Amino acid sequence: QGDYAGAKPLFERAIAIGEKALGKDHPTIAIRLNNLALLLSAQGDYAGAKPLFERAIAIGEKALGKDHPTIAIRLNNLALLLSAQGDYAGA
Repeated sequence: QGDYAGAKPLFERAIAIGEKALGKDHPTIAIRLNNLALLLSAQGDYAGAKPLFERAIAIGEKALGKDHPTIAIRLNNLALLLSAQGDYAGA
């Protein structure tokens, strides 16, 4: 079993460092946001994960375009979260 409590501050620190060094809308930040969202989702913190997935999608669409395969993966992650919450229409 993973050390979620230990991983979360590391993800948050990586995001903060990246935002400072690269800017808040850099594609690398989107990757880190998606990773933290996956962690939160695995913990059942859907309310915490959803805005991170949404921000990762927005950054990625701006940088890569709406039809990039990476965007499809992030949309899928968000859809899985919504379905876990019972929001089948949103998924």
